Parts: sequence; C-alpha cells; structure tokens
Amino acid sequence: MAEARLRLLRHRPRVLVRLAAWSALEAGQTFLLGYALARAIDGGFLAHEPAHGLYWLAAAAVAVVLGAFGTGRVHRVVAALVEPVRDDLVRRVVDRALRDGDDAAVSRLTHQVEIARDTFAGLVLVSRTFVFTAAGALAGLFSLAPVLLLVVLPPLLAGLALFLATLRPLARRQETFLAADEAIATELGALVSGLRDITAAGAEDRVATGAAARIADEYRAARDLARWGTLRVLAVGIGGRLPVVLLLITAPLLLAHGVTAGALVGALAYLTQSLLPALQSLMQGLGTSGARLAVVLRRLTAEGVPEEPRAVRTGPGPGPGTGAGAGAGAGAGTAVRLRGVTFAYGPGAAPVVDGLDLAVPVGGHLVVAGPSGIGKSTLAALIAGVLRPDDGEVLLGAERVLVPQEAYIFTATVRENLGHLCPEPPPDAAVLASCAAVGAHGLVERLGGLDARVDPTALSAGERQLLALARAHAAPAPLVLLDEATCHLDPAAEARAERAFATRPGGTLIVVAHRIGSARRAGRVLVMDGTHTEYGTHEELLARSSFYRELTGAFAGFSHPALALGDSYGVDPVARPGLTGDGRHVVAHRAVGQMETVRDVADRGSLGSQ
Repeated sequence: MAEARLRLLRHRPRVLVRLAAWSALEAGQTFLLGYALARAIDGGFLAHEPAHGLYWLAAAAVAVVLGAFGTGRVHRVVAALVEPVRDDLVRRVVDRALRDGDDAAVSRLTHQVEIARDTFAGLVLVSRTFVFTAAGALAGLFSLAPVLLLVVLPPLLAGLALFLATLRPLARRQETFLAADEAIATELGALVSGLRDITAAGAEDRVATGAAARIADEYRAARDLARWGTLRVLAVGIGGRLPVVLLLITAPLLLAHGVTAGALVGALAYLTQSLLPALQSLMQGLGTSGARLAVVLRRLTAEGVPEEPRAVRTGPGPGPGTGAGAGAGAGAGTAVRLRGVTFAYGPGAAPVVDGLDLAVPVGGHLVVAGPSGIGKSTLAALIAGVLRPDDGEVLLGAERVLVPQEAYIFTATVRENLGHLCPEPPPDAAVLASCAAVGAHGLVERLGGLDARVDPTALSAGERQLLALARAHAAPAPLVLLDEATCHLDPAAEARAERAFATRPGGTLIVVAHRIGSARRAGRVLVMDGTHTEYGTHEELLARSSFYRELTGAFAGFSHPALALGDSYGVDPVARPGLTGDGRHVVAHRAVGQMETVRDVADRGSLGSQ
C-alpha cells in the first residue's frame, strides 16, 4: 500500500525545484516582515531617524510585492502537481470498477477522487507555507535576539506534538466516515433500481428504515470525527497563541537582558502575522484534509489482488489461433459456461435471470430470443462481464467483445476506430478483410479509406453499426456477443455480418436476436420467456415449444421476414404486404415503398418491457 502511495505522489524533480524556489521568494517576505519592523523602530523612529525607519518599511513593502508574485507562481506549480494525481486516480477507479464491478465506483469517482485532488492541493500548499514561513520567522527571531527562540520554540513544538498525536485517530474516524458514505451510495443505488418493485410490494416503510439506518451510521461517524477535531483547537492554542502570551509576560525580563523594543515588536509580528496563521492552516489542512487524503488514497490505490467475486470466475483464455488450452475457465472445448446464474436489478426485484445453466462450445453459434424486456440484453451483459450475477458462476474460456445496439464511434480516423480493440495496431490488410467480411468495405471507401477522419454525427445508425461490427471482427477476442448490434441493418446485411462472425476460425458467436432469420442461421437457440428457458435448434423448438412457435410468428410478422427465396442469405430484400407470414404488419404506402411496423416483437401482457 505504501509503495502504491509513493508511486502516486512521485513527481518530476523540476516541478519540485520550481516549487521550492518560488516558496523561498515568498519566505523572504516573512523574514523581512519582522526584521524590517524592528530595524525601523530601533534604528529609525526611536533614534529620531524617520527617514531610516521609512527606508526599512519600504523594503518590507517591496518584499510583500515580491512575495505575492511568488505566491502566484506557487499556485501554478501546484496545479502541475495535482492534475496528474487526479488523472491517475480516475484511471485506477475506472480500471477497478471495470475489473471488479465495484458498487462504490460512483462515490469514488464523484466524491472521493475530488476529495483527493482538492486535499492534495491544499496539503501541498499548507505544508509548503508552514515550512517556509516557520523557517523565515525563526531565522528572523534568531537574527533579532537568539533568546527569543527560548520563549517561542517550546510551546510551538508542544502544540505540533499534540497535533501529530491526533492524526492517526483522525484518519481512522475519517475512514469510518467514508465507508459510511460508500454504504449510503450502494444502498441508494440498489433502491433506485428497484423502486417499482418496492412500491408494488408495499415495502416502502421497511426500505426507508434500512436507508435511515445507513444515514444514521454516517451521522454518528461525522460526529465522532468532529469530536476529535476539537483537539486541533487546543493544539493551535498551545503552539500559536501561548507563545504570544509568554512573550508579553517575559517582556520586562527580556528588555532587562538587552532585547530591544523593536526586537519585541518584530517578534510579535512574526508570531501573530506569520507563525500563527501558518500553524492554523497546517493543522486545518493536515487535521481534516490530510487525514481524509490518507484514507482516500489508501482506498483508491489499493493494489492487492482483489478477492474473487463469488458469482463470477473467468479463465484468461487464449487469443485466436492459439489452439490448445482454449476454454481454460469454462472447460475444455467450451467458450462460455453458466452455472446457476441468477440476477435481479436490486435486492427486492424479481430475478431477470433465475438459476440459468448454459454451455456454449468453442466455435458455437447461439441466438438468444424472447419478447422485448425479458432479459436478453441482461444475459449478454452478464456473459460480457458488464454485470455480475447475484448467484452462480459465469465461466469464460476466452476473451470476449460485446457489440451493443447503440454503436459507439469516436472522432478519429477510420483506422483508429477499427483497430481500437486490438492490443497492437493491426495490418491494414487485416482491417480491410474484416470490413469486407461484415459488409463495411463500401462504407470505408465512401468515407475516404482508412486514413479518413470520421465524424460520428455525420453517420447514420446503420453506418455506425457496420463500423462497430468491423471493429469487433478485427479484434483478437474469439467470443463475440452481438446485442441487437444489427438492428439498423437490412436483413441481408445482418445475415452477412452474422455469418462473418460465425465462420471465423475458432470464433464463438452469441446473438441477441430481433429477427427470426438470426434464429434460423444459428446452431442453437436459447428462448427466454420470464419463467423458464428452452434450448435447442430452430427446428426442435418449433416442434416442441408452442411459445417459440408463437414467438416465431411474431418475428415473421415483423418487416423484412427471413425467407428462402433464392437469396444466398435466405432473406427477401424487399418488404411488402402479402409476404408469407405477414400478419398485416407490413403496410406499403407512397410510391417509394416505405413501411411501418407495429412492434419489434409482440407484447406478452405482463412481461413488461426492458
């Protein structure tokens, strides 16, 4: 842990040198504040030499201007230190959330990372200010009269010692407070996702009681933290205000032993205008912000091997072409294996997937079918690792890539978009071969080739899907999940893309279907109906499952039905009324043959929508 923290706080030496240089300029102001005041009094006004006194006061004023200039430069240098720390923390939090499915990631990103950035900046500023201010003030006291240090140093050191003794308890209570804050974020996140079920079950009072308990825990942690914070007031009083009192009490004795009136006034200026404010800032920064920073960094930069989630285990799996060893996590020859997988959106919600067992062999082609909202996309997200099951195991024997319905294309060249999922930039020939395989070659040519710059807003939804499909095809991941990733393509283009993935050597394809043609092309079909699942070939399910026959009829009623009309992909390229299986859902109007559809898949009453 300590090594991780040191790596996080290690910065460029040049930046630290610049920080020290500008801080030294600022410390010069501190030194001249008391020294010039003492000289102005002793050698100027008390000696009836006002010009001499004004000279020293002018020197102090110039020092203030120079110190202000140094302070401005210090803030710029601190920004150069702080922002890289924030960026590094954000990367760590995101990596951890993607790897472990961290439920507290929202709190970490929106709250704790900002705490770390702000408190680190404040800690650098107050620590630097105290060190250089104390050095300037103590040097000034010594130059005025060394005996002054005997009055100032003991209480100053005693106050600092008391303050340092409270840091560890403060850090522990700060960690308790942050843990309570994370618990609230997790609790409320789960409640929001299950509000409909909570209301339907009449569980508002019970759920509100549980949430109130979490809030009460955070309140108690905050109150305990505040109690320890009061010791900081005592430490400031001992280290910052007691020296002033002692200096006034011992003033007659000091004057009797050769300390001048100007030196006493300068010493008071050092204490009240420099040391006391710097000490207060240091204790405020370290006592609250510093303890918080230590806790947050420990929580954000933990690099130990995380405990493996009970419900998810994945084998590393080889990339394409590795042959032996495929299916290391799911079993030899198996790309995906689900054992008793259960998942619900919230603790009180009904399971979307309930006790599912499934095995997909390497090279298999599975279609997941079912009404809208039944959990098909949820299942794809569970296999992809985007969601973690509440119970059971998801075992993967290979790397996987998920292509969602809403394809993401970023502003960059076509080559950068298509090679985004590859560890190393793929050869242009391989990228173009993937484009040709999924039917995106013509689009790439229209865009201007691989070096052309892509504007995502200028692409249609179907064009974005074609580029996303080509990107997934070019990726080394053997397992591809298409979650309605072809819904904006015509049936022929969809069939071509699916066939490209299904025929990749060693590749495994799982498709969340929205057309019956996908089910006909697949080796196996998994049908989800909300209460149980059915599994088999298209023909087997037609023979034994009335629900699948009903679902197939709904599929066929959708425009662009997949029919064996001579096309190499088994689809009719033109939708029109009167096609076989048309349930009067395809309505031609106007001369251009536009169409409108009733629904993607027929509603089944109480099943709801996703």
